[in-house]
Amino acid sequence: MADRSIETIVTFEHPFTLPTLDAEQPAGRYRVVTDEAEIPGLSFLAYTHVATLLHLPAVDSKSLHRQVMSIGHEALAAALAADKRGAMPAATGGVGAKER
Repeated sequence: MADRSIETIVTFEHPFTLPTLDAEQPAGRYRVVTDEAEIPGLSFLAYTHVATLLHLPAVDSKSLHRQVMSIGHEALAAALAADKRGAMPAATGGVGAKER
């Protein structure tokens, strides 16, 4: 069985938060690593999602304090989509959520 990790950089144009984060994070570029495991027993190569890891702080930050947080990939996708709209959705607890 082979596992793989896919590293990407995501960009937030606005401050954001996610359910597993303690505090709002500033806008910036963030390193995200997605871990996947091979699904055994298939006649073709396929993988299943295992974990999504967000590296804090932002890539360009001068901070020496670094940490890796496990986050939900659905929450990350929702936060990125909301960032493109300019506000965090209320479901993620984000600051700047549009009030109804």
